[in-house]
Amino acid sequence: MTEWSCLVTGAGGFLGRRIVHLLVQEKGLQELRILDKVFEPEVKEEFSKLKNKIKLTMLEEDILDEQCLVTACQGISVVIHTACLIDVRGVIPRDVIMDVNLKGTQLLLQACVRSSVPFFIYTSSMEVAGPNSYKEIVRNGHEGEHRESTWSAPYPHSKKLAEKAVLAANGDTLKNGGTLYTCALRPTYIYGEGSKFLANTISRSLQNNKILINSGRFSIVNPVYVGNVAWAHILASRVLRDLQKAPNIQGKFYYIADNTPHQSYDNLNYTLSRKWGLCLDSTPSLPLSLQYWLAFLLELVSFLLAPIYNYQPPFNRHLVTLCNSVFTFSYQKARQDLGYEPLFSWEEAKQKTTEWIGSLVEQHRQTLKTKTQ
Repeated sequence: MTEWSCLVTGAGGFLGRRIVHLLVQEKGLQELRILDKVFEPEVKEEFSKLKNKIKLTMLEEDILDEQCLVTACQGISVVIHTACLIDVRGVIPRDVIMDVNLKGTQLLLQACVRSSVPFFIYTSSMEVAGPNSYKEIVRNGHEGEHRESTWSAPYPHSKKLAEKAVLAANGDTLKNGGTLYTCALRPTYIYGEGSKFLANTISRSLQNNKILINSGRFSIVNPVYVGNVAWAHILASRVLRDLQKAPNIQGKFYYIADNTPHQSYDNLNYTLSRKWGLCLDSTPSLPLSLQYWLAFLLELVSFLLAPIYNYQPPFNRHLVTLCNSVFTFSYQKARQDLGYEPLFSWEEAKQKTTEWIGSLVEQHRQTLKTKTQ
């Protein structure tokens, strides 16, 4: 297939935007449709500049609108599905997360069948594999291991079920008699410019006299730069469309990481922000076992108060486990089957992210200056 077209869902998001910018450089791409519930004004302006390079259509639609999805998929060759809701603190109602992450994926798969879209790439998450316990140690995990999250928390549960739906759909018959081929990518923790998680961490730290709050001191993880995750999606789209290579990845999932050093979440935050005077909190942390059971008690209080008051605990057992586990994965399978090599080195990723954090620090300084005038 020399000429092709692509639909990207969640295109206005942290990862989706990067995928869009890489796609416009792809050979043979005739049309690009980008879908999100809302595109922020700066994102609209950013994408409008791409229209002189390719036929680009922005669709502000709901992932739960079945008819809109069918229309969006008409004439499309490849769907890259990144749209989802991420919530590890229990702030967003469970049914909302399950609807968007699971039902939205199921509806999009159905739309692909009805509109005869042959290729579907799903942005999954390492959280579909765990960690299930902070006591469990996983180093350089791989696709051959049977790892599955046992959490009932809506985010990992919805992503796990959605990934299963995507991989099970591989081989489904399309309306035109063709076949649907799917694959899923499981990135580790994604960092980089524009990360809302990182932005929130920096914001809280600046309000706390540039002290980075301890949240993952006991973890060892292998974070991955957003540009490299986007690049893996591009490679997956190339391989799925290749008649000779495609059978190797159809119906399969891949862990996506890069050469960012294995480290704790706290050390990553410090490494990326220390240039701007931020430092780690030296206050001793509670033992993990105590944090875990305290989280359990807070969840219990939330449950008991539910009939009369919506109490949101500051943390929960899932978050304590996620932030404090030894949980790393190898990308060798992606290298073998997708031809994946990180597009950005650790030094490049660190520099880009550090400079972006510098812009956040400057914005904070300007805000304080305005308030004092």
